[in-house]
Amino acid sequence: MGIIKTKNVVFDYIRRNEEGDVEGITTAVKDVSMDIQEGDFIAILGHNGSGKSTLAKHFNAILYPTEGTVWVNGKDTTDDSKLWDIRQEAGMVFQNPDNQIIGQVVEEDVGFGPENMGIPTREIWERVEESLKAVGMYEYRKHSPNKLSGGQKQRVSIAGVIAMHPKCIILDEPTAMLDPNGRKEVIRAVRALNDVERVTVILITHYMEEIIYANKVFVMDAGEIAMEGTPREIFSQVEKLKQLRLEVPKVTLLAYELKKSGLDLPDGILTTKELADALEQKG
Repeated sequence: MGIIKTKNVVFDYIRRNEEGDVEGITTAVKDVSMDIQEGDFIAILGHNGSGKSTLAKHFNAILYPTEGTVWVNGKDTTDDSKLWDIRQEAGMVFQNPDNQIIGQVVEEDVGFGPENMGIPTREIWERVEESLKAVGMYEYRKHSPNKLSGGQKQRVSIAGVIAMHPKCIILDEPTAMLDPNGRKEVIRAVRALNDVERVTVILITHYMEEIIYANKVFVMDAGEIAMEGTPREIFSQVEKLKQLRLEVPKVTLLAYELKKSGLDLPDGILTTKELADALEQKG
């Protein structure tokens, strides 16, 4: 079994009136099954309202399925006796870093999780150091988080999760509130975690440029998995992505338009370098 596995997961939001009577039910996730292996870098993509964030909250038992099952490292998320283990094994990073940072000094904030886990003091400081180095924030360890940029704060949030030594880190639109530079910083840090530390990464996003490094992509629409495959397989289907109201990276779109106009180019070009190399071969 993978590090995270879902089987036929359905999640209903129940709307109630002031009296507490049910007014309506919205099915946000419909019959989703996926199997994520340790060491994977998975991207879950979809426009707002597609169900991707609702699904992500099942991966560390913030939400429980209305129907179906979610397992984290073989543990059923509805088993209350396993909740503490599940939350340690699957760490979550949210959109707004200000909601996750609680310490007055960066290193204190990163040490908060391990301290709550009862880790010995010396090991806490070792974990703080390794986590801050992993996201390129070690030199800011004595700074106040309030003085940091959005991208830096988000990297401190990620370090706080890494310090708990999770097997899997779930990032729920971690760059949504950041400028382009902050987005690049955070994605670079996440890629390094996956490449170097072999932490399983699940990235929830609607920025197409962020998914080109994933080894598998799930595209969600109206609560269902509409597409799945490698980034190249997904980006080879430009028309389908447009139907799902998703932007395509500019370089992929340019290559697609050049191909449509008669240039013999491969499908699913992901980077400027790939396009330049393909054009040079034609030259």
